[in-house]
Amino acid sequence: MEASRAKSTTNASSLRWKILRHALIRRSSSNSDKSEMGIQRISRKATHGFNLIPFHVMKDCVEENVNLMDSSRNATLSYTLPVINATQLILHQRVNDMTHLNDFEVCNRYDIDNTGLVCQWPSEDVLAHYCLSHASIFRQKRVIELGSGYGLAGLIVAMTTEAREVFISDGNPQVVDYIQRNVNANSGSFGGTKVKPLMLHWGQEKNSDISNIFDVIIASDCTFFKEFHGALVRTIKSLLKEEGPSEAILFSPRRGDSLDKFLREVKDSGLHFSTDEMYDTEVWRRHQGFVEGGDSWPNYEMDHCYPLLVRITR
Repeated sequence: MEASRAKSTTNASSLRWKILRHALIRRSSSNSDKSEMGIQRISRKATHGFNLIPFHVMKDCVEENVNLMDSSRNATLSYTLPVINATQLILHQRVNDMTHLNDFEVCNRYDIDNTGLVCQWPSEDVLAHYCLSHASIFRQKRVIELGSGYGLAGLIVAMTTEAREVFISDGNPQVVDYIQRNVNANSGSFGGTKVKPLMLHWGQEKNSDISNIFDVIIASDCTFFKEFHGALVRTIKSLLKEEGPSEAILFSPRRGDSLDKFLREVKDSGLHFSTDEMYDTEVWRRHQGFVEGGDSWPNYEMDHCYPLLVRITR
């Protein structure tokens, strides 16, 4: 057990150093040009994604981070939700799709990854669209989003589905700060839904006050790092309600054998799962367009870019 844990920690650390090297190279090569290019690189979602929910950048809201260790800037995005009488959804996030030295200090301290700060991943856009299209799943339910990043999907559930309670969680305290800010920015649009940002480190929620209380768990792109599979499965099992129907709804690309290995962990834990490739006609239509080629998503590959729908139950 100790040897396995040591190996996992080593693998995670190696991954962080590879990302750090990339970040430093990126920073070095871009120091000479810090103009509006940052605005154009708000996230991979902005240029390479399914772009299912219209948004625009509120350029007059771009601001410098006050943290001297973090040279990134923040921007405010305004999403137009395709729901009658819906207000704009406001999302604060980093401008630059790069990492910073203090990010790695936090990652090492909490044994987490920093992908929630790098960008909004395409699977989150798909998850948010799916939640909008299946609002009845969440009505009067207690919901938690895992690995939320900036919290787009969780905020959409809170604003449009009449859920009873929505927890928007992440294991990175820097990310949770953004979630809190985004909850505050949209607090007037939640109606009777209670919304709570939450610092949640996978695998450490057993016997806590949130154990086995959730009707629905949602997550996107959380199966990339294989060393976190076991902790994620344990978290899902410990959060789902034991009595009555409950399920976890995940979106994730296959990415080689990463998703398959995660699903084996799910099966070994005693949970049940199903996968679906064609779960939404609009998502599939856009996927087919990307496969056929074009400039909207260069180098698009189904294995790495197209998220499958995974549903997990007890």
